[in-house]
Amino acid sequence: MSSKEQVVQWLDTLSEAELAEVVEFLAFLKFRARLQPMPKLDEAQLATLYQACAEEDQTLAEAGMPEYMHGLCQEEGTG
Repeated sequence: MSSKEQVVQWLDTLSEAELAEVVEFLAFLKFRARLQPMPKLDEAQLATLYQACAEEDQTLAEAGMPEYMHGLCQEEGTG
């Protein structure tokens, strides 16, 4: 007996409430089948990207530090 025939045989024995659950489960299976698996991340590439971003972040932070310090001094009334 094929899988389809087995399913039809089982479906014939179910109540309406049980059939509604089967419909929900089938909808879930179709939804799950459409999902793309998450790609495998290349750790070496991520490390290189992280390093490049860290250097850029540090440069930007240091470039804005004098203005930040000046703003803090103005808030405290010492500048």
